[in-house]
Amino acid sequence: MRKFLLAGATVLLAATAAVHGMSAANAATYPNPGTVTGSTGAHDPAIVKRPTGGYLMATTGAGITLKTSNDRTAFADAGRAFPNGTSWADPYTNGDANLWAPDISYRNGRYVMYYSASSFGSSKSAIFLATSTTGAAGSWTNQGLVIESTASSNWNAIDPNLTVTASGEWWLSLGSFWSGIKLIKLNPGTGKRADSSLINLAERFVNSKSVEAPFIYAHGGYYYLFVAFDFCCRGATSTYRIMVGRSKTITGPYVDQAGVAMTAGGGTEILAGHDSIHGPGHPAVLGDTDADVLVYHYYTDSDAARLGINLLGWSSSAWPYVY
Repeated sequence: MRKFLLAGATVLLAATAAVHGMSAANAATYPNPGTVTGSTGAHDPAIVKRPTGGYLMATTGAGITLKTSNDRTAFADAGRAFPNGTSWADPYTNGDANLWAPDISYRNGRYVMYYSASSFGSSKSAIFLATSTTGAAGSWTNQGLVIESTASSNWNAIDPNLTVTASGEWWLSLGSFWSGIKLIKLNPGTGKRADSSLINLAERFVNSKSVEAPFIYAHGGYYYLFVAFDFCCRGATSTYRIMVGRSKTITGPYVDQAGVAMTAGGGTEILAGHDSIHGPGHPAVLGDTDADVLVYHYYTDSDAARLGINLLGWSSSAWPYVY
């Protein structure tokens, strides 16, 4: 049994697409989000499975908003990672308490969270690292700055995602607009930057160069780079959509299903707005015991940001589709 219900007709369409080796974009429509209950307001969600069972989610919010779930369906508020403020981030947020796009994972006996501090439309931004042994509100220790961009940078240090390779290398993808998605190598011992390299993974040249929110997921001999195209944060008029490319190596080059490099604007669409689901984006992927899980946010007709959860399947040609 799946842990949440799905919209039946659209599930069949996506499954049919997979059987025939098509991308999900070839199907007539996309699935609605699976059923989630309780505390479902969310923006830029990321999720980790707890070693003791259940799930911990982190989202954009004042001091980083936390949620917990026992079954990946019912979510409850769990306070803030930093309930007493984050003065070290104020120079990047202009004093705003909201921290953006946390990335959360469990590594070597502790929770690891990368998160960003910025203000809307600015490239004066920073990514910080925090750790906790329990993941509970107030238990997080800020470990300091990982990388920053300035007002004169041609890239933007927000939207971090940690990927650990099978050989134990740590890599952080990041980026929003400007010259696109970047990759830096980390020191696994410190979680901080290992060297000065800044590898280009994806870039767009239309729609204000709108690509952001990278997430790299390893599956079946490939690394898949999930990103969001177009515009977030406009309520029901948001045009966010989830795109993907893949590479045999984590450093790229990533190409879409048509063979177009993501550094040349490529990307295969796997989820977009439909009906009353507006601007689904900021993807994160969890490899769970029953399935690969896609987590994202979307907007309702009333402009509310909501948590979206679906499952990911893989076509005969090893491309992901949403169901």
